[in-house]
Amino acid sequence: MTKTKKDTGKAFDYQLLRRLLHYVKPYRITFFGVVIAAILLSVFAILSPVLLREVVNTALENKDQSLLLNLIVLMLVVLLLEVTSQLAFVYYANWLGESVIKDIRIKLFQHMLNFKMKYFDTSSVGLLVTRAVTDIQRIGEIFSQGFFMIVADLLKMVIVAGVMLFYSWKLALIVFAIMPILLYAIKIFQRAMKGAFIDVRAQVSNLNTFVQERLTGMKIVQLFNREKIEQEKFREINEKHQNAWLKTVWYNSIFFPIAEIVSSVAIGLIVWYGGLRVVLNNDIGELGTIFMFIQLSQMLFRPLRQIADKFNVLQMGMVAANRVFAILDKDTVISDEGEYSKSSITGDISFRNVRFGYIEGEEVLHGISFEVKAGETIAIVGATGAGKSTIINLLNRFYEINAGQILVDGVDVKEYKLASLRSKIAVVLQDVFLFADTVENNISLKNEEISLETIIQAAQEISVHEFITSLPNDYQYNVKERGSMLSSGQRQLLAFLRAYVSNPSILILDEATSSVDTYSEQLIQKATEKITQGRTSIVIAHRLATIKKADKILVMDSGEIIESGTHEELLKKGGYYRNLYEAQFLAEDVA
Repeated sequence: MTKTKKDTGKAFDYQLLRRLLHYVKPYRITFFGVVIAAILLSVFAILSPVLLREVVNTALENKDQSLLLNLIVLMLVVLLLEVTSQLAFVYYANWLGESVIKDIRIKLFQHMLNFKMKYFDTSSVGLLVTRAVTDIQRIGEIFSQGFFMIVADLLKMVIVAGVMLFYSWKLALIVFAIMPILLYAIKIFQRAMKGAFIDVRAQVSNLNTFVQERLTGMKIVQLFNREKIEQEKFREINEKHQNAWLKTVWYNSIFFPIAEIVSSVAIGLIVWYGGLRVVLNNDIGELGTIFMFIQLSQMLFRPLRQIADKFNVLQMGMVAANRVFAILDKDTVISDEGEYSKSSITGDISFRNVRFGYIEGEEVLHGISFEVKAGETIAIVGATGAGKSTIINLLNRFYEINAGQILVDGVDVKEYKLASLRSKIAVVLQDVFLFADTVENNISLKNEEISLETIIQAAQEISVHEFITSLPNDYQYNVKERGSMLSSGQRQLLAFLRAYVSNPSILILDEATSSVDTYSEQLIQKATEKITQGRTSIVIAHRLATIKKADKILVMDSGEIIESGTHEELLKKGGYYRNLYEAQFLAEDVA
């Protein structure tokens, strides 16, 4: 895999550009079309000054009206061809840029979809959004406003220089003598702008991250009266963002006046030297050459100034590409090398001396071992941080274990195709995530194999249909972002229905009833009894009813299973579970 270089002060990174051009291959016809348009644009642009020279030196000097008319018509034709070439060049360069970033964005999103959960645990959502949206758009500008524009301008400058040398090498040398001053200024300008743009991208990421987190946690901000504090933090971050951009403005404000002065000096020298030759030699025919050189010098210096500006775009795109490729190069995707796939599984689960830690050197599970037979319901209880939810994460292969084995139907989970394994497991979490979409789409997750009729039938079977039909537009009701239009209990009911319609072989309920109202809990209990029938179920719960009916209860403490057995067996032991029961469950049991 190609390694992405760190951001440096280099004005141009050939290896990075070469990697970007790899994405142009599917559009090579358009690419060469843009190159041809750039060549034609340069040729037609040069013809206008040459024709102007002929107008002054030949038609006007000889007072040839017919030639004058023909030359003017020819200049109009050349102008139309130049405009047509410009139109084709700009449109297809932008089209190519948008096509390339579409492909990169798809690849980036697909790559992020396969990241291990560990990556998302330590990465900012706002930063990832910046990479997938803003930074990739900057990459598109490399093609639409950077690379192709620079190539076209360089090509035009080469042709201009050749025409100058052909008609008057002395005037050409005057113009060329001024160019090193501008080239030196451009070099310094590019180096300064590269560092400035790196700072800009960093501040944009910080700003996006801050805004995303505060908007997501607005309830906490307002609940704890942190509006003024967050306002002040935002002002500081925004000021750093402003200062980063102002640095680029400052460099531009210095460079472009210098470039304009250099260009004006070149024109002055052309007029001075050419004018002296006309006066001293009484050669009126040189006037056309002077007019042509004034236009050609503008064509030479203007692209130089524009190239500096386009290099700004190119450099900003390079910085953005470097950041995007840094994510694409992250080797944190979930290994999916297994070949085992079955249309159905029975649901036998076996943990054999499983060891795991979210952080290297800090173990969370210390040699966990247990068996679950197909169709059994086991409950896992323990204090917060005991490792209950970690077991679920490992069974779904959200994380890779450090040692031991996890088997499903006697086959190591690593041997399964990841999609095949997860399609057999359904999870209902305490914190239910719903998309800003309809109830139907949140249940089916737009799986074409799950029809509305199937959803309605499943809802009726687990007694959720009545609740959904009470909503405006029932199954077409938009629950808004994260299901904000529903209560926590209602979101849980939809999560149960989503799990049920997927028809899993293994069902996992992770504290699914710990924060719901009494009415919703009753519905959830009915739904639980229905969907756990005939399938392997793992229940992590604080509520007593489900735990009592479990075939086996695992009691965890500090990453180890310290007790196991049925509810009655564990109460008789008088150990950790008995103490936990008396402390947490007795009041609920009496009620």
